[in-house]
This record gives sequence, structure tokens and C-alpha cells, in this order.
Amino acid sequence: MANFTEEIKAEIMRTAPEDEGCALAFLSAFVRTSGSIVSSGGKFGFEIVTENEQTASYVVDIIEKIFSLDVQRVDPQLDMLSGRDKFILDCVGDGALKLLEKMGVVACDEEGVSLRFGIDKVLTEGDARRSAYLKGAFLGGGSCTLPDEQTYSRTGYHFEVFFSNRITAGDFCELLCDFEVLAKLVGRKDSAVVYVKSKEVISDLLNQMDVPDSLDKLNKIVEYKDKSNNSNRVANCSVSNIDKAVTASVAQIKAIEVISQTIGLQSLDKNLFEVAEARLADPNASMRELADRLSITKSCINHRMRKIFEISSQLL
Repeated sequence: MANFTEEIKAEIMRTAPEDEGCALAFLSAFVRTSGSIVSSGGKFGFEIVTENEQTASYVVDIIEKIFSLDVQRVDPQLDMLSGRDKFILDCVGDGALKLLEKMGVVACDEEGVSLRFGIDKVLTEGDARRSAYLKGAFLGGGSCTLPDEQTYSRTGYHFEVFFSNRITAGDFCELLCDFEVLAKLVGRKDSAVVYVKSKEVISDLLNQMDVPDSLDKLNKIVEYKDKSNNSNRVANCSVSNIDKAVTASVAQIKAIEVISQTIGLQSLDKNLFEVAEARLADPNASMRELADRLSITKSCINHRMRKIFEISSQLL
């Protein structure tokens, strides 16, 4: 059964980038998160590594159909750490270098080729391109987890994207600010991670990535969790109220017994005697129930019970 991250990625791949500009933004983010710059025979290019065959085919289609470049598929290799196959894609040559330059990943001049770590502002102009960049980043290095539906915990909502360097990750945080999303950035080993934990923010990000099925699943779990948490709070409140009522009843009975064993309940005036007798007759009744049986208000029975406590304390 696919996890939520896999469901989101599968939904992203249902549609292709809108145009070449969106394709550039998408590929640039994807290379930043799951690719590396390589050279072979004096030619530069890039290599992409993914554990998902569908992702590999999707990216190859974009590169070959939109940019008319050949991609070499390396035979799958077993990743000893994950136990899963790694699919490796190589795109090397003058066309690949030109594409990297358009994606803002490298800069070419008379001195040669140099890496660019920041996100080119031109690359992400407009909502469509920014959304495409977000999709590429998530498909290449993103994950999203939801809380267990069977628990009452509010924790468990988590959305993150891995980048190979902090500069790109910082620019990605600025990109998310354009969506009014304030994300956090933290270093993790040799990577930089951009993440959010708010269910509302995650909902906004899924909406920006245009994955309605995943968004619907998130909303349903949020609704279920909120109902469960509310029910749990009500139950806890009810138990707490019961505990308080039981404690109060025990204290009242003890006070009445002190009076009974010293000066006797008959020494009380009629009103206090009725309250004491009613409480002894039903230790589990609430103060409201006792008040209704005696045809008096709850305020009145509370006042009379305080009088009983005062008398009892004077006899101790």
C-alpha cells in the first residue's frame, strides 16, 4: 500500500508541465534535490538518481519530449541501505550543459563552467512556474507524513524537502514566502532540509501543487482527528467532573458523620438536617440532584452544605 508521500508524487506525475518555462522550473528543482553535475569525455551534464521507476520515466519524457535531449538509462542498481533498486539517468553533452544553464544550475563563460547554488528569480516568475518548482522539489526530495488515524495525538503532520546545499534551501524558503508559507530550515548531515508541521500550511502546499486527491485525504484526516480530539477532551472533562463530584461527596459525608458522632444530627436546624439526611441517603447524587429533591436551588444547598462544614470544623 502506498504511503502518503508516494500518493502525492504519483498525483504530481499525472499531468505534465504547462509549458517550457514550467518544465525548466520543474527540472531545475528536481536536479537540485536528486541530481548531480557530471562530466564525461570533457562534456558536462547531469545525473539523476531515483528509487521510483515511474519517476524516472516521467522525467525522461520531459527531457526528451520538451527539450529534445537523449537520456541514457543506466541498469538499475541495488541500494544496500534501502534495499531498493536505484534508477540512474545520465544526460551529458552540449545540449545537457545548455539545459543546465537555462535551469540556473550552472553558469558558462570564457573561464569555463561554474556551479550556481541560488534559485534564479527569472526561473520562478509567476504562480505557475513557482508551483512547477515546488512540484519538482517535492518529487525529487520531498516527503509528507500524516498522523495515525487510530490515535488522538495532534502531532504527526510533517512536510519536508531535502536540498544538497543550504543556499538553495534558503532560496526555496523565500519561494515559499511567495505562497505566504513560512517554513523552517535545518541542516541534516550533508543536506539542508526545509520543513513545515502545520496541517493548514501543508494543505496550502498541496493546493499549490495541484494534487486534489491528496489534499482531500489530508482534509478528511484533519476532520477525523479534530473530531476525535474534541471527543477525547469532552470525555476527559466528564471524567474530571465525576472525580470532583465524588471527592466533594466523600468530604460532605465525613463532615456529616463528625456532627452525627459528636452532637448528633438532631442538633442541626431543620434545613441543615434535611440536607445532611439527603446526602447520607444518596452519596452518589450530584448537588443539583439533591437540590431538586429538596425543591431548593443549587445555590441554596451549597450554602447549607457550607454551614455543615463550618459546624463540623468547629467540632474537630
